[in-house]
Amino acid sequence: MGPLIPSGYIDPGWSFVIAFIVGIFFGFILESSGFSSSRKIIGLFYGYDFTVLKVFFTATITAMVGLLYFNYLEWIDLSLVYFPPTFVYSSIVGGVIMGLGFIMGGYCPGTGACALGIGKLDALFFVIGLYLGIFLFSEAFPLVEKLYTSKALGDVRVNEALGISSGLFAFLFIIAALAAFVLASWIQKRVKPVDY
Repeated sequence: MGPLIPSGYIDPGWSFVIAFIVGIFFGFILESSGFSSSRKIIGLFYGYDFTVLKVFFTATITAMVGLLYFNYLEWIDLSLVYFPPTFVYSSIVGGVIMGLGFIMGGYCPGTGACALGIGKLDALFFVIGLYLGIFLFSEAFPLVEKLYTSKALGDVRVNEALGISSGLFAFLFIIAALAAFVLASWIQKRVKPVDY
């Protein structure tokens, strides 16, 4: 049955409208959850607030298990779902740059836009820096293209790279997430809490 747009159930012309509506709700949920505070993001790096870790693990598990069951029940055709190709070295370099940006700016792109939407001045500078970085990267792309496309693995999935089934990978990932939740709670109890 799904995905709905590639399968022809919804006209592709609606994709931007749907994305806009989902984006509004996503921003509302981010703000309601306190993610417009830069302290919430950097709290993960400094060990006093692990909400980000818990939210993203929960979201990943929900999406992963949902897709596995939907595929099993034939409600979705995973062959029609786009998975971006993997480029190992550019992923590592990009991850380091993004991580440093999170620590220095206190936001990720989504939470930065959310904070800007409620008028936070630091988020304005973060978003300007974000778009400036995108512009500089696009202008400098010919210089970094070799790094960007190096160690290309195609659209390989983690479970395929490890040689295990998607169900076993999901199970192991859930165990790892639960262990991370326990460890994060243990650390957070021993670190002085920060008032927002």
